[in-house]
Amino acid sequence: MDLFEVMRCTFAAREYTDDDLPDELLYELIEHARFAPSGGNRQAGRIIVVRDKGVQAQLADMALPVAQRYTAQSLAGETPYNVMSPTALSAADITATDPMPLLTEHIRNAPVLLVVCADLSALAALDKDLDRIGMAIGASIYPLVWNILLGARARGYGGTFTTLNLAVEPQVKALLEIPEEWAVATLVPMGKPVKQLTKLKRRAVEEFVVRDSFTGKPFTV
Repeated sequence: MDLFEVMRCTFAAREYTDDDLPDELLYELIEHARFAPSGGNRQAGRIIVVRDKGVQAQLADMALPVAQRYTAQSLAGETPYNVMSPTALSAADITATDPMPLLTEHIRNAPVLLVVCADLSALAALDKDLDRIGMAIGASIYPLVWNILLGARARGYGGTFTTLNLAVEPQVKALLEIPEEWAVATLVPMGKPVKQLTKLKRRAVEEFVVRDSFTGKPFTV
């Protein structure tokens, strides 16, 4: 597949066959992905390759309470963990909800799990003083992850960003011996997808791209 085709069909793969993703291929994917841009070219990422099923199970179990709330909010028509609209659900509502398996089972069952960490001492959090959740530091770590996923798609494999475990980061850091000055940016389960999707539904360019201001006219040609 050429680059544009890969970009148009890289999907969030959460179900995998029993095929392995060999270390040799994973190394190749990361070898190419490492050329992703990062702030000041400080390359503040560190990737932990997890194949130990016991460790994967522990990480999946840690995320279950998070998945429980995510599921409860979704069923209630809320955007889970939204910073603008606090949940109207009670603790009892949440604990009475069974978490959707698709939120955690790929962590447990993937042939390989990447835990991507970021060195906070090397990241420029330019929006850290604003009265909102910070966004800037993600620009120095997520391009690396996306490059890995693009490469995997081109080779017939797949995976997805998984961020539920960020809500229980102290437990993840204790399990994987991650130093205090490092953050967990995402978990990326990977394998050969059960289904190879080729047509994805996304908004048209004109629906979310505008000219000159937020309320400008749709960008079209």
